[in-house]
Parts: sequence; structure tokens; C-alpha cells
Amino acid sequence: MAEETTKQVIEDDPIEVRKAKRAALIEAGENPYGHAFHYTHHLTDLDEKYASLEDGASTEDEVDVAGRIMAKRVQGKIAFFELRDATGDIQLFCRINALGEEVFASMKDLDVGDWIGVHGTMMRTKRGQLSVAVTGYELLSKSLRPLPEKFHGLADKETRYRQRYVDLVMNPEVKSTFEKRFKIVAAIRRYMEQQGFYEVETPFLHPILGGANAKPFVTHFNALDRDYFLRIATELPLKRLLVGGFEKVFEIGRQFRNEGMDPYHNPEFTTMEAYQAFSDLDGMMELTQGFIQAAAMEACGTLQVTYQGTEIDLSGEWRRATMMELASEHAGEEVSFDRTREELVAILEKNGGHAEDAWGKGKLISEIFEAVAEEKLVQPTFVCDHPLEISPLAKKKADNPELTERFELFICGHEYANAFNELNDPVDQAERFRAQVEAKDMGDDEAMGYDADYIRALEYGMPPAGGVGVGIDRLTMLLTDSATIRDVLLFPHMKDEAPSSGKAAAAAAAARAAKAEAAEA
Repeated sequence: MAEETTKQVIEDDPIEVRKAKRAALIEAGENPYGHAFHYTHHLTDLDEKYASLEDGASTEDEVDVAGRIMAKRVQGKIAFFELRDATGDIQLFCRINALGEEVFASMKDLDVGDWIGVHGTMMRTKRGQLSVAVTGYELLSKSLRPLPEKFHGLADKETRYRQRYVDLVMNPEVKSTFEKRFKIVAAIRRYMEQQGFYEVETPFLHPILGGANAKPFVTHFNALDRDYFLRIATELPLKRLLVGGFEKVFEIGRQFRNEGMDPYHNPEFTTMEAYQAFSDLDGMMELTQGFIQAAAMEACGTLQVTYQGTEIDLSGEWRRATMMELASEHAGEEVSFDRTREELVAILEKNGGHAEDAWGKGKLISEIFEAVAEEKLVQPTFVCDHPLEISPLAKKKADNPELTERFELFICGHEYANAFNELNDPVDQAERFRAQVEAKDMGDDEAMGYDADYIRALEYGMPPAGGVGVGIDRLTMLLTDSATIRDVLLFPHMKDEAPSSGKAAAAAAAARAAKAEAAEA
């Protein structure tokens, strides 16, 4: 009776059925997780090579192909499989007369999801389906968990993000997004190299927080017995290289900011930062426009792209305008340092913002710009002349020390790049670092630290330079028409997966209850 119950449980559980097949293979002396397989063709190559093969025609052309079984259909003494590799799909046509009873029976026992290597000849069925007429096969990897039947369009997108490996199998368009991401990064790298830039690598672990205003991740460096920060930017190490004599440098790499997650932000993200000696904002605008246009052509084949239903024109020369000009244009009244602080507060609050007591005019102007203009900048726009108050690393404008030589690139209402005429005055930089330290002492946990070594580097002399940083993830969203940053990250960060049932769920519930009791106590 117990044996019958166990048998019934196995037959009702597809994973247990597959595990039983695995055990049977091992018992028969076969390895269900095979060895390397030499394939002669990718499947799309066969589509191209045999495009002119007539319906019903067979060839003696032998091929070896490998991939995952995506579907199977058995009809008496013949069987049809759909095989998928990294490039596409093809039909496998299996006949008992060609394979023999034993091999045909073992093929019928294969499951959707199994990886196999196939030997056969090329043919096209009478219905016009290009196929491999199978003469033999090898099991390369036994799948123990069935692929979901309706993974495409799954309402709970978190399941797709969490199980990206299944998402890629079931939804070919997802793989296409990441193929485009590769092309975008490769195009930027090629463009930068063509412009004479050297690609370099700088440390992920920083002893002092610098290069941006952001909350860091903190880790303990055991060998030095002190805390370090995961980098929030690559700016300061790259500019040290300009001091050392490099003229053009760039780095594509991960940054880490211990902040919130939303459709446009992830705590772990990728940037490209570049610095060029003897250049300026005009040079950085030309560079930025150049590498983005190169990326668009490589990924999309055009400079006319659509993002979430909005047409974006990346061609031609992009608009250049000052922050105060755009704020005034969209607020319908003058926004400038000529206004009193009270007047700027009134403009901000009239447009739905809220002013903090510590904010000066520069910060208020920036907040007004964000409130009234930012989301209206649909076509590519370089926003220049940022207030000094929000730009601690940029040079002051010679004709107006309240402003800096800085731009941000906006497309479709979102920032894509940030650039400076880099500050190379060590005395000025030291004063700004001290101001950041004061802000940190006042409770601003995003403020930078005082980097004495960077000041020392500037004291040796850094040439005038332009610098720019661009968010690779956000640019990929634009060029793949992706609504959220999670769609362009292979493995986005997720909350812990909640146990669905059984002992794990009970244990989680007990842990929550114990935590609640402890909190009450």
C-alpha cells in the first residue's frame, strides 16, 4: 500500500517524475549531464543556407546541432521536437525506421527543457518546415523542473525578474534587449577608443567618500582593519590620472549607492565616465552627442527612436540652454539670482515644491527647474550653467561665480549625462570639500568627505579638463524602449522571496511573530 502511494505521488509530481528518469539513466550507466558537444552549425545558419530548399525535399547533408527542447509531439512511429539554441529554433524530425526502436523510445522519453546534441541530415517537410532528420542524439543535460507554460506576459513581473534564467528561455524579446545592451556598450567603447581615449580601471573600494553626493555602502576591510566605501563614482581616481599625464581616459563600470529603487534607479548601476585634458563643456557636448548617436545606430540602426510612445530625434545638433532660461520659460516668470530668496521660495511653492530652510538661491533655482521644466525636455537638451550650491566639483563661471561650468543632458524628461569643466584649483577645491564636511557634520549623510590626497594631486597641477558621466542602464532603457531599469538589468535587486507554503512558510511566520513579540517587549 505504501509503495502504491509513493508511486502515485511521483506520477502526480512532474519534478519527481523527471528525477526518477534521471535515476534510471544513472542506474543504466548513462550520464544525464553529458560532455562537450561539437556542433557544426547554429540554427539560424541552417535557415539561411537552406532557404531555397523545396517543400518535401531531402538532402544527404549531415549536420550536428545542439540546444534545448522547447516542444515535442509524438505520433506513433514519428516524433517532432522543437529545438532552440542561442540563435533560433528548428524542427527535429524523428522516425523509428531511421533511429531504431531503442533510440526512438529513449527520444520519446525526453522532456521539454532537456538539452540535447543531434546528428542528422537536412530536409524540408511537405508542409514547408525546414527540419533536421535525426539519425542520432546525445543527452547533454536533464531538466528536472518543467518550464512554465504561460511565463510570457506573467502578471507578476517580479517572478520574471527573480527567475531571469526562465524569462530568457520563455521570452525571446528579453534576450534581444540584452543583446542590444551589449551593442550599446561595445559601440560606446569603440567610439571612445576612436577618439583617442584610454580605457582604465580604478578601485571599487574607496577609503573616503567622494565624486558625488550619495549614500554609500560600507564594508570592513579586514587586512587594513578599517571601513571602506563601495564607490559611488569614478571621478576622483580618473582625474588623478590627468595629473599623472594621461590626456584622455574613460572607465565603464559599476557604481553603488545605498539608496531607493524605482523605475529609473537601482542601487547597483553602470556608468561611463570620461575625462579629457585641455577640453571644456563644448568638447564634452560633442563627445556625448557622438557616443550616444553611435550607440543608437549600433543598437537601433537609426537616430529616430521611440520611447514609450514618444518619438525622439537623436540626429542633428542638440539644443543648448541654461537652467535659469528653462526654469523661467516654463515657470512663466523670471527665475534668477536677481530675485530675492522669498520670491524664489514663492515660485517653487506655487509650482508644487517645498523649500527647506537651509537652501540658498542656487538650490531653490535647481528645485524650480526640476518642478517646472525637467519633464518637458523631451528632445535632447543640454542644460547648462548650474548653481554653484549644487555643483561642488565644477568650475565657477568666470563672469558669474554663483554659477558653474556644468551641463546635464535631458531626454524624455530624464537626465542621461552630467558634465563639468573640471575644477583644477586646489585651494578652491579644498574649500568646497570643507563645506561638504560641514554639511556631513550637520547630518547630510550624502555629503562627500575631505579627500586630502586628491587635494595633494591637484597641488601638483591638473590641466584644464572636461569630464562627463553617462548612465549606461538609463541609456539602454531609452534605446530598447524599456519602461523600467529592471528590464535592462540581467539580475536586478529584489526583496527576499517569500516562502509560498510548507515548512518554510511556517518558519517564516514564526520568525515574524517572534520579532513582533520582541518589539513589544
